[in-house]
Amino acid sequence: MPNPIIVEQSFTVPVAAVWNAVTEHEQMVQWYFENIPDFRPELGFATEFNVSTGERDFLHHWEITEVIPQKKISYTWNYPDYEAEGIVSFELFEQDQNSLLRLSCFGIDNFPQDIPEFT
Repeated sequence: MPNPIIVEQSFTVPVAAVWNAVTEHEQMVQWYFENIPDFRPELGFATEFNVSTGERDFLHHWEITEVIPQKKISYTWNYPDYEAEGIVSFELFEQDQNSLLRLSCFGIDNFPQDIPEFT
């Protein structure tokens, strides 16, 4: 998939703490989407939830496609009202006593570019 969005961030906490932040439901809803109904870092786990932008509703559908505990989690994301699909990956790397998180998002340019939320 062309044109991925890749963001890296270092944290002064162990990898396990960052892993928990991106995989434990109670922590995810504090920083990600507050209305995620459930999340488990298990291959094949799927969840749906709606996000409203005021003008549009986006029913999110996620499905876990890869899990390497405390190293990587990937899932597909799509919206039933649109044919495109994206993939997001969270990868973790130890750096001394700290952590590096690499978030990679693939496929955003497959979504309709005439919708501002996708551009």
